[in-house]
Amino acid sequence: MNNALNLKYSILGISVACIMLSQATYASTEDSDNNQVLPIINVKSSKINQNTISAGQVSRNNQVGILGDKDALNTPFSTASYTSKYIEDHQAKTVAEALANEPSVRNYFSGNSLGEYFNIRGFNVTSEEFAWNGLYGLSPHNRAPTEFLERVDVLRGTSAMLYGMSLGSSVGGAINLVPKRAADEPLTRLTTSYTSDSNFNGHLDVGRRFGENNKFGVRVNALKGGGETVLDDQKENRALGSIALDYRGDKLRTSLDAYYIKEKYKNGMPLMAFFTTPTILTTPKASTNIMKGAYATSETKAVIGHAEYDFLPNWTGYVSGGFKEQESHGAIANNALCVISVNSGNCTANGRNITNITHTGSAELGLRGKFTTGVIDHQVVLSGNTIKQDTDTGYRSLTWQSNIYSPVENTLFARDPNFVPRTKETRLSSVALADNLSYLDGKYQLMLGARFQSVKVHSWTTSETAITGQSSYNKSAVTPAVGFIVKPWDNSLSFYGNYIEGLSEGGQVTAITAANYGQVFAPYKSKQFELGAKWENNTFRNTLSVYQIQKPSLIYNASSNRYNDDGEQRNRGVEWTTAGNITKNVRVLGGVTYLDAVTTKTASGALNGYTAYGAPHWLSNLALEWDVPQLQGLTLTTNTIYTAKQYVNAANTKEIPSWFRWDLGGRYATSIAGHKTTFIGSVENVMNKDYWAGVYAGYYVAAGSPRTVKLSMSFDF
Repeated sequence: MNNALNLKYSILGISVACIMLSQATYASTEDSDNNQVLPIINVKSSKINQNTISAGQVSRNNQVGILGDKDALNTPFSTASYTSKYIEDHQAKTVAEALANEPSVRNYFSGNSLGEYFNIRGFNVTSEEFAWNGLYGLSPHNRAPTEFLERVDVLRGTSAMLYGMSLGSSVGGAINLVPKRAADEPLTRLTTSYTSDSNFNGHLDVGRRFGENNKFGVRVNALKGGGETVLDDQKENRALGSIALDYRGDKLRTSLDAYYIKEKYKNGMPLMAFFTTPTILTTPKASTNIMKGAYATSETKAVIGHAEYDFLPNWTGYVSGGFKEQESHGAIANNALCVISVNSGNCTANGRNITNITHTGSAELGLRGKFTTGVIDHQVVLSGNTIKQDTDTGYRSLTWQSNIYSPVENTLFARDPNFVPRTKETRLSSVALADNLSYLDGKYQLMLGARFQSVKVHSWTTSETAITGQSSYNKSAVTPAVGFIVKPWDNSLSFYGNYIEGLSEGGQVTAITAANYGQVFAPYKSKQFELGAKWENNTFRNTLSVYQIQKPSLIYNASSNRYNDDGEQRNRGVEWTTAGNITKNVRVLGGVTYLDAVTTKTASGALNGYTAYGAPHWLSNLALEWDVPQLQGLTLTTNTIYTAKQYVNAANTKEIPSWFRWDLGGRYATSIAGHKTTFIGSVENVMNKDYWAGVYAGYYVAAGSPRTVKLSMSFDF
């Protein structure tokens, strides 16, 4: 099977590379004569991308699935897009860290593990559900590094018509990763970084363009690092290599991305707790290593190609496709579980060693066109996509007695499983058609679309040594979407609304202590209604939205220790987000979310009206940046994150308290020997507060990260 997959990689890579190389004509690049000579101390780059706001940290454009890149004011959805400039300025090494200032998103696991599990608008999204340039199935598995990303796009809310069905059950939002491409200006940048306790990384980013009119581009990113983390005695090791090739012709445009990622944690995992006590106990010290001896490793490699051709004026055909392999071992997804039954914190520790292997292929074929009927302009897209993913999973467990406040030292972690059977086969395919109608140069816009989606899943439940059951389903459905935009005065203000349905793969029981662990339920439909307004004055953007999302849900039954697809979760919310300059030297980024998430249509109405677990009523983020006028190049930063209390179970008898995190930092941009140099430093969780970060799968809570110091220096050659 691996040989066949490697052959597919080779064929795709050779084909796309040949297309680009056959079109490219190599020529020497010309040096610009217009560069300004800078003094020894320089404040900022003289070039700011005009398609961004907030000093280049937030993009005006988002990748909106089959609709392609669209300006936020011309998108009938609530969106945000964080650029590589933002990622670098905030020293974010993962997508979770890059979204730390996003008020509709929370990562409810500690940063010192390979699992990234998000909550968007009160619904869960896992890292394997990220899209790669609008295509599901090809993003990094378990944890997505940021060093090779140009943007991280967030679409808040249901998105099945736009992106197709994800490889999970997400309906709260979509996260799209846009890889770096070579810019017209040559780049050679070395970044060295330090993270407490003693973790060091080196990152090299090189970009060049060649040929007539810089048609051919190469962007290479390489990273190596590791060391001790803020978790007591835990060590991390990271490696990343990526290459991005692209060709920009008059009619033909192609790209090829290939990446390899390997990450490893050893000698420990952060705490995830299951409380059978009447209440949730006080959080232990955040640096507590609950499971010394545990390890986790994840390895992902992928190749993705894209080509588009303008075969007629205003008509473009495109094709995208790729393959991904990933293999994970150890305590993946924070499986350092303690079942706590007494108020002293004594617990039964469960060290589950998991092997997880996936092979994924994903492809899309489409057609985009523009035409006019009378006074109405049309932007039409027809798209078909398919995803094939096979998953093999095995596990082995080991239990012992410990205490969350004083863990047992030198515990033995479970051995690697020797039974790793096929546990899931997923086949997704769909066809979508959308038309964006506009009148009076876009003053009035109407988006109409629908996607016919087919999903086939066969899954097996297993024990440590045998297959214990299996299930399968083959379902299809049509998911429509309608959206509108009205700009009553000018292009600085737009009102929007949408109704969109989503089809998601049925939820899977991921709670390892559940009697039906691993069971996959049938697909379900979700429905979203949303109204909002966006205002932008070139340097400052605000978005206000109100929404309702309805989704069938899994409910935990404590008496049977099983999860059932019983009931519905209805989330209603109000979001306000803001980004940009409030004065010449002061920028703000953040917002406030109010969420009312309740369960409805439960068996016999027993849980109707109860607050959904893991869905806090209030979320807020406020980040400020100040360019100090007295010292050119110096910027001081501060950030606050607030999350209200969350219920831990469906019956609302247990809860974790609200938490507040305060971060401080600064950066200094200068020039050393004529080379742009930037120094950045920050302290996250300045007060070193201990807190439960969030709720996972109902009844499971995870500890947040302790105070973390980050330092970096980047040097452009």
